[in-house]
Amino acid sequence: MVAVKILPPLRLLLGLVLATWTLLFLFRIVLTWYPQVDLQQGGWRLLHIPTELLLSPTRRWVAPIGGVDVTPVIWLGLVSLLRELLVGQQGLLTMAIR
Repeated sequence: MVAVKILPPLRLLLGLVLATWTLLFLFRIVLTWYPQVDLQQGGWRLLHIPTELLLSPTRRWVAPIGGVDVTPVIWLGLVSLLRELLVGQQGLLTMAIR
């Protein structure tokens, strides 16, 4: 019974975390269009540090395509898929709560 009571807050928390990661990667993709922005300076570090933790190892496996780093797009897709599978309308946690 305790496990059932913890599922709604867990679903909410996981949904917020995955939504935050989705937004971070989306902002990171948009900022690639502006090469003059230095992500390692100022407030941009709040975007750079958490995303770089995942992007850096991924770059070792995925080469740039036509000189374009596609790793943020890959992670955006993976996080979106994970979010849908876990907390979406027919996600695992959503179905377990019902």
